[in-house]
Order: sequence, then structure tokens, then C-alpha cells
Amino acid sequence: MADIAELDTAPETIEAELIYLADTGEKLVTQVADPGGRDQRQGGGNETHRVKILNGRPLAARFDFEREGFRFVGDKSQVRNFYDEDKIRRVYYPECEALIQKVSGAKRVVVFDHTLRTASDQQRENQKIRDIVSRVHNDYTEWSGPQRVRDLLPQEADDLLRRRFAIIQVWRPIRHPVETFPLAICDAGSLSPNNLVVSERRYPDRVGQTYAITHHPAHAWYWFPRMRRDEALVFKVYDSLTDGRARWTAHTAFDDPTAAPDAKPRESIEIRTLAFF
Repeated sequence: MADIAELDTAPETIEAELIYLADTGEKLVTQVADPGGRDQRQGGGNETHRVKILNGRPLAARFDFEREGFRFVGDKSQVRNFYDEDKIRRVYYPECEALIQKVSGAKRVVVFDHTLRTASDQQRENQKIRDIVSRVHNDYTEWSGPQRVRDLLPQEADDLLRRRFAIIQVWRPIRHPVETFPLAICDAGSLSPNNLVVSERRYPDRVGQTYAITHHPAHAWYWFPRMRRDEALVFKVYDSLTDGRARWTAHTAFDDPTAAPDAKPRESIEIRTLAFF
């Protein structure tokens, strides 16, 4: 566990290189790999930009879920071993549903997916889990958000889509504090629709969409140094309302320039949910 003194000495800002989309006008397609493999991208390119990233810890109480699109919270899980699939589904899913209801005010939350990730190539291959995602992105689009409701709750979809819903994710470390490739998250208010480029994701059984993100100097980035397993980042990746509130929250893993040479590889879990209001 990172102690309080260590967190107090974390810098207020760092400069780091984030990887954005270089939009060439080509169709963007990702062939999604099996667990343990690496996704293959086609179309477009990468563009690296050096950006200022603010330490969000001292500012955590100021963040508003409907304005910035995310909240950083203390949240202890009863799950000790996040490589136990049964425990994740029986214990962690209900924990995340309750957490999201508390943070967002949703009346009903349905977990539909989880992903374990690691920055260690050996661990990724041995344990058949996924790689970190180190390009700025948002997980759902104007089309793919509602489509997930149709895919997952087909009998209820017509009724549910008449009312507000959101796709909300919970991200947390699963063993030691994050020392490499932390998650950076962008204030939703600094993200323009002009920065969003549809990227098709092809799975064996379906086709989805995400947004790749192009750079703009107005983007306001935050990170939470040495996040622990009893802390979580809750953020929106889709909201059906278009009244000016946060709808998308761009995010990415990044290479932390302050990481020690012997830093442990990051291990994390992300939970995806449908939230109905």
C-alpha cells in the first residue's frame, strides 16, 4: 500500500506523452484479439503529444459526475483475488452496481462485462488477460451505446431506450498500487465532438464501435498517482441525454515519466455497466 506521506509528495502536475489518433480519413478497424493476445488496428495512425496532466487527488472533492464525467472514490472491495472469476461475478459485480448507483443516482445498474489488464507481457500471455490500452479513446459511440442495450436486454430494449440511460465503468488496481501505466482521464467539458472519430471493433460474434480521439490543446487531463486497490475511478463512456452534461470521457494508459526503473507492472480491472435512470 502507498502510504499517505508518499501520496502527499506526488507532484501537482507532470508532463507526459499521450498517443492520439492521426486521422487520415481512412476507416478505422480493430480486430479484437483473444485474451492473452494483442488487438490489431487498421487505418489512421498515431500522433504523440506532450501534455500537462494534473494530479487529481487534491481536487477529488471538486469533480462532478455530470460535469467532468468521472469521480475518484475510496471504495473497498471484499474480493481479495481478482483472478477468481466466480468471486468477481458473485461479489464484485454487485459491489460495482451499488457504487454506480451511489455515484450516478441511477435507479438500476446492470454489469455486463469485465476486463482484466496488465502491463506485463509475460503475465498477459500466461494468464490470458488483456493488454493495457495506450491510445486516447472512449469506449462507446452514438450508435454502439444504444446497441449494447439491444444486444444485452432485447426484450426490454424498446422501453428502456425511451428513457435516459448511460454506460458507466469502474476502474481499479487489483493488487499493488499502480506504479506503471496509470490511467489518465480527460475532463468531458474540454472534449469537443470534433475530436471523436468512429472506430469499428470486430469480435468473433459481433461488431462494435468506439471513438478514437484526435488531439486538441484544450483537453484537460488528470491522473491519480499510485492508485490502490481500495480506490476506484467511476466514469461515463456514454450518456443518452444531450442537455450539456458529460456524455463521453476520453481516457488512456500512459507511460509515467516518474516511474522507477524497477516499478511493478500495472494490474487492473474495469467493469462495464448499463445504468438506467
